[in-house]
Amino acid sequence: MTAITGTIITYNEEDHIEACIASLRQVCDDVVVVDSLSTDRTCELARSAGARVVLQKYLGEGRQRKVTEKEAGHDWILALDADERLDEEAVAAVRAASLDDAATACAFNRKSFVGQRWIRAPGWYPDYITRLYNRTRAGYEARYGHAGVVAPRVVRLPGHILHYTYDDLSDWVAKINQVTSLDARGMFEAGQPPSAWKPMLSALSALFRQLVLRGGLFHGIDGRTIAATSAFRCYLKYLKLNELHEGKGGQGPS
Repeated sequence: MTAITGTIITYNEEDHIEACIASLRQVCDDVVVVDSLSTDRTCELARSAGARVVLQKYLGEGRQRKVTEKEAGHDWILALDADERLDEEAVAAVRAASLDDAATACAFNRKSFVGQRWIRAPGWYPDYITRLYNRTRAGYEARYGHAGVVAPRVVRLPGHILHYTYDDLSDWVAKINQVTSLDARGMFEAGQPPSAWKPMLSALSALFRQLVLRGGLFHGIDGRTIAATSAFRCYLKYLKLNELHEGKGGQGPS
């Protein structure tokens, strides 16, 4: 089997980190955790679980992932979030993968959960994400906000990444608040201007896309909840972008 480094970025993930490392160690002989100066036991638990821990003040998701790529002991990298695990089929698929082409990355389908409830509605499932790649030919976008792996080619492997996204609805709303702050900062750094109309237009577009184009109307409460939270996230991140411009002494939206 090709040598693989497992990588994780963390901040206050003591409830998840040990299980994530254990999952990666099924297919990785090297695991690197890049931690954004956690104030809980994340780093202690990660070291005890056999990972190498690198401390790095948060640079944004994509840039933080770039640090994991630099610190990896092998060119082939399998990246997980702390709240993600490989299921048995995905573990078997990674073990069986030839990984003889550095230009071909591998994607997995992801199952996301709220508590113990698997959310199967459009927008959340199917949800293919590229996570196994060779850093010599592929890598994460160097963005502050949400970032993905860019590779010349991507193939899909069987199995799932299990994503324990939110503990409950209250946790869901709290994390939307966190991630929209990061989204807004990324847009601000990219030079996106403020707008009085963009928050509402973006929210309405997300609602239409989830309910109609992706068929969320026909997936019960899960479909409607995803549509509502997607619209809320879009609305909030553009409001926060406007706020950042106002805080910098700009003219604000018009």
